[in-house]
Amino acid sequence: MDAARLAKDTPKSQKTRARILDQAMRLIAEIGYHAATNPAIADAAGLTRGAMLYHFPTREALVEAAVAHIQSERSTLFRAAAADLPSGADVTEHAIDSYWDLLHSVPFVAFAELEAAGRTDPAIHALLAPAQAEFDRAQAGDDLVRILHAGAGPRFQASRDLARFMLEGLARSTLTYDKDGRKERLLQVIKRATHMLNRKGDIQDLWPE
Repeated sequence: MDAARLAKDTPKSQKTRARILDQAMRLIAEIGYHAATNPAIADAAGLTRGAMLYHFPTREALVEAAVAHIQSERSTLFRAAAADLPSGADVTEHAIDSYWDLLHSVPFVAFAELEAAGRTDPAIHALLAPAQAEFDRAQAGDDLVRILHAGAGPRFQASRDLARFMLEGLARSTLTYDKDGRKERLLQVIKRATHMLNRKGDIQDLWPE
């Protein structure tokens, strides 16, 4: 939908559009991209098919808007987490715990589902690329620097990347036994590795004794 059309939308129409995008995000997170069809999203938003077509006449138009909406929600949550540093808390551990929680929120799960679909769908892959770059550079860069209180340079970048990508991989993993125990131990190892790379404290070993 073009900018001129959006500018002419009434407040009611804008609210309806926002409701559609919220439901699209929720359904993509809950049942996956392919099952979250336009009719399913219309039903979840309480709209007729005609009303849905008014706002999003094609699947492509809806997906493009949904990607932007999901990315905006991810960025908002990330900035809020970066700003919420409790006084006296270990900032590295708080950052890792915060990002771990974010990875299980609806916007982050929905984006992960789109990334999975984009692996074999060039159109989705192309839509996601700018959002991925924005998040990588603007969010997981500047905000993680602030969260982790890390410095500049390859070593500190490696510490942020290690924490981020290990958490993302763990969030998408399927553990078939001792799920909670194994995840908790891995989270502790990630925290210790990040401390070691940042040279914070006296941690010398990845495995806590």
